[in-house]
Amino acid sequence: MLICEICVICGSSSPRLNSDRNLQFVTPSALRYNFGMTSSSPSLSHLDAQGRARMVHVGHKPDTERVAVAKGEVHMRPETLALIQQGALKKGDVLAVAEIAGVMAAKRTSDLIPLCHPLPITQATVEIALRPDLPGVEITATVRTVAKTGVEMEALTAVSVAALTVYDMAKAAEKTMRITNIRLVRKHGGQSGDVINE
Repeated sequence: MLICEICVICGSSSPRLNSDRNLQFVTPSALRYNFGMTSSSPSLSHLDAQGRARMVHVGHKPDTERVAVAKGEVHMRPETLALIQQGALKKGDVLAVAEIAGVMAAKRTSDLIPLCHPLPITQATVEIALRPDLPGVEITATVRTVAKTGVEMEALTAVSVAALTVYDMAKAAEKTMRITNIRLVRKHGGQSGDVINE
């Protein structure tokens, strides 16, 4: 099988064969200045002018109230959901453990996501609701702070880890569960203003 490369360095949009038929990698800076990006295109704040990853400087921003809400789902068989509802799984109370795991994850987000700023979280709540219509559970995380940057990643991380914990707690009963639909629902505060996705 022939392996091709896209000629992003020279700016050509047509594929060409590598001379030794191996995959070649290009630098982030080469990628940044191709694919139709112009000086007026929106830029990624976590890349510097050379395309290197960086932590964004936020020292000049004022501390303001920030709120973010995220949601996600774990889909499973109705029998598995019934076991969770009945508290019949060997590892114990699935919902209580997963909710606490989500709160713990929100507080450790900057340790997990490389360029996130450590933030003084003033509140983190995780609520998990049984949803027979899925069937499965729906996870909602709300995170608050008074800081120079937002807590969207903290809310998304809380949902993600809570979902993984549900899977871990219930995997003895079912290994076909699906973690899905993790998304930011809304956020408040900051220079970009409020965002309401749902």
